[in-house]
Amino acid sequence: MTAKSLLIGLALTLVGAFALLNWSAFTAPTTLYLGFAEVQAPLGLVMLVITGALCALFLVYIVLQQAGVILEARRYAKELKAHRELADKAEASRFTELRAYIETELNKAETRQTTQAQDLAARLDRLEQATLARMDESTRSLSAYVGEVEDKIDRALPPPQ
Repeated sequence: MTAKSLLIGLALTLVGAFALLNWSAFTAPTTLYLGFAEVQAPLGLVMLVITGALCALFLVYIVLQQAGVILEARRYAKELKAHRELADKAEASRFTELRAYIETELNKAETRQTTQAQDLAARLDRLEQATLARMDESTRSLSAYVGEVEDKIDRALPPPQ
């Protein structure tokens, strides 16, 4: 219980105790003027009944107000849940789109890499062919030079006897 509830309960208990202690004064009949007629009734008892009725009305008002607050809180909770589910679906959709985009980009990169590897292999083959052709040419040139040198040496030296 809260401090407010305890304070209200204490006040009602004090009013009840006061009414019990002064019950004879509360029930003493007096003349009451109602605006259009005069009535003989106990003033204290009439005031006590009016006070009780007002307390009951305020209690009903508080209960209805609390019920309204609870219903509104439920409605807000349902709306919040619906919005949360919508946000989760949107987030899942974004993740799916991101996954598809990443897969597409990875496939493109893999294709580029494969193409570049094939181009590099073809270029290396061409370079190897060119290198082998130059080596063959160099070998023939060197053989020709060696042949010329041998020919000059053979001409310059007498044949062995």
